[in-house]
Amino acid sequence: MHIEKNVCESLISTLLDIPGKTKDGVAARLDLVEMNIRTDLAPRMGEKKTFLPAACYTLSKDEKRSICNSLSGIKVPDGYSSNIKNLVSMKDLKLVGLKSHDYHTLMQQLLPVAIRGVLPKHVRAAITRLCFFFNELYSKVIDVSKLDGMQREIVIILCLLEKYFPPSFFDIMIHLTVHLVREVKLCGPVWYRHMYPSERFMKILKGYVRNRNRPEGCIAECYIAEEAVEFCSDYLSNVHTIGIPSRHREVELTRPLSGSAVHSTSLDELHQAHLHVLANDIEIDPYIEEHMMELNARFPYKAKSKKWLQDEHNRTFVNWLRDRVARVDHSTHQISERLKWIARGPNKRVLKYSSYLIDGVTYATKERDHIRVT
Repeated sequence: MHIEKNVCESLISTLLDIPGKTKDGVAARLDLVEMNIRTDLAPRMGEKKTFLPAACYTLSKDEKRSICNSLSGIKVPDGYSSNIKNLVSMKDLKLVGLKSHDYHTLMQQLLPVAIRGVLPKHVRAAITRLCFFFNELYSKVIDVSKLDGMQREIVIILCLLEKYFPPSFFDIMIHLTVHLVREVKLCGPVWYRHMYPSERFMKILKGYVRNRNRPEGCIAECYIAEEAVEFCSDYLSNVHTIGIPSRHREVELTRPLSGSAVHSTSLDELHQAHLHVLANDIEIDPYIEEHMMELNARFPYKAKSKKWLQDEHNRTFVNWLRDRVARVDHSTHQISERLKWIARGPNKRVLKYSSYLIDGVTYATKERDHIRVT
């Protein structure tokens, strides 16, 4: 976990040229001069300041702003990561306040998207291959036959990075990536061994401390009290266990998260919504086939065109189904109440929500996201 965090931090700090954290600088360029390599990147001493020639990984101000805008505009499901917008400083063009899990999501998912079309192709490809390596390494199911290929891949990736980045970039953390595949062979998948659960539990333990002069006693006392309450809750009805947020257990929970507003839809929107429901309902399938056969019988020449047949079906099926259900003889054919309501169509006035929870995932409109940011 910490190897991934440090590697990602070195990459981002070097690409965005964050002062105090970047691996590129005057000292790194003087190392190149001493090693007699990449002489075109040697620092040029001026009267008042030293000028560093642009390297292949050096970004202009507009390119840095493009990366920051990409990260700031990314929308992810609730609980996937921290709010990335709050971690991007558009004023200083850098990332601030990232936690270990933020680097985890950046390294495996977000960084390849952010650098797309910004860096030169060969540099971008090397960084993206490193991100894919960590993504595959963290898979819950790992094919043992692919481990040797992953080992060869990380060696090639490090060789490519050595061609583009300065020697100061390759500290002990970059070197340790070579040994990660061997750890998987010896110990199994990474997600059994990473430190996220331990660090979350340490945060809980630190929250128990009330008297800073006796932290161990506070932790022991609160832990015992919580264990006792947890044990008693097993024998009480309609009581949830403590310490576990309910929303992580109730995955199937679906409900609005904001107040509703009455919204009148247009006829076109109403027709499209009604047709979408009808086309994805098993109970309506026999009526769709019947309507298609009727169109074929009424327009045998036009029906030879599949596009015309589908367009005509979409245009007339809603009204046809409403009349078809109304003509049914209920004494001989039983039609469910659900089918009657679906055939009548939705109400033109609908309730509109700015935020909704669907199967444990929060969805919000753009207006609500803009309110959160401002």
